[in-house]
Amino acid sequence: MSAFLTLAGQRALITGGTQGAGAATVALFRDLGAEVLTTARKPPLDLPEERFIAADLTTLEGCDAVAQAVQSRLGGIDIIVHMLGGSSAPGGGFAALGEAEWQAELALNLLPALRLDRALVPGMVAQGAGVVIHVTSIQRVLPLPEATTAYAAAKAALSVYSKSLSKEVSPKGVRVMRVAPGWIETEASLRLAERVAADAGTDLDGGRRIIMDSLGGIPIGRPSQPAEIANLIAFLASDRAATITGTEYIIDGGTVPTA
Repeated sequence: MSAFLTLAGQRALITGGTQGAGAATVALFRDLGAEVLTTARKPPLDLPEERFIAADLTTLEGCDAVAQAVQSRLGGIDIIVHMLGGSSAPGGGFAALGEAEWQAELALNLLPALRLDRALVPGMVAQGAGVVIHVTSIQRVLPLPEATTAYAAAKAALSVYSKSLSKEVSPKGVRVMRVAPGWIETEASLRLAERVAADAGTDLDGGRRIIMDSLGGIPIGRPSQPAEIANLIAFLASDRAATITGTEYIIDGGTVPTA
């Protein structure tokens, strides 16, 4: 019996692939037979050197270096997964966000995807096949005004850009999709839960509950695991999803209260 899902022979770039859902996606793609190149600022401990390039994707130079590495190491590209994202903006609402904070959120959550697509998608169009997956966030429809205004706005811009790109290149054989996670339980999010718990005088489970409540609740009662995000991305990247393009898939345990 053949495997339900395979990525054998596929050349993939996964950004932000050394931690959390990014690392889980890299591991799954490799298990499914893909030839994977990933990138972050610091090298991981468990990847061959030829499958990683250290780069700061918030800069044009970093994006150019990764695009060149795709050509020199993989000889082209079949799948791009834009996992990179995050926020360092302070709390305090919109008034706490100055020019530097806005520029930083856009530089991390929007511009790397635009730059890498600009460099690599033409090659997909030329070969008549390819998959681009932009990882957005439920924050684009459920922003938290106290803390995620700039991050949510950047992810919303990424989502609109992704939809526009899909309309342009899908007729040329390149599928473009979005995956919008809710809260993912990573090492970083657990550290956040620990800080929240300490501030509230409760334990880790209490901290997790406070975060879930701040999101309006998660109906399944827990955050997503990194491997669950990776599973969805791998399916969408595979031939099993051959007629899917231009759409966004929310994976949030039911957090967003409307469809």
